Amino acid sequence: MHLVYPAVLAALLFCVGLYGVLARRNAVLMLMSVELMLNAVNLNLVAFDVWLRDSLHAGQALTLFTITIAAAEIGIGLAVVLLIFRNRGTADIDRVGRLHDGDEPDGDQPVDPTEGKATVG
Repeated sequence: MHLVYPAVLAALLFCVGLYGVLARRNAVLMLMSVELMLNAVNLNLVAFDVWLRDSLHAGQALTLFTITIAAAEIGIGLAVVLLIFRNRGTADIDRVGRLHDGDEPDGDQPVDPTEGKATVG
């Protein structure tokens, strides 16, 4: 088996995933792009395992670990994205940049020290 074909395919998959992470602002699409990058790594691991004719099949064993970690990552990531979407109403990364509710004053705006205090009069 030629090693060039799966290596080029893995490089293309990784580049598409990297573009998706860097260009997309939707959290779900970013998670899908990370999965593409992990699948490119899995393809490389299996291709090199077959090419080296490893008797222990270490590449395939590492691929199983990577798939397990990817499944856990996507489960936790989707749970976080769903909670953010329920609370904020959007999954846009740029619009969910800050983690406060909006009640507290921003660090950019000056704070009025008399605001919210009761006056006697």
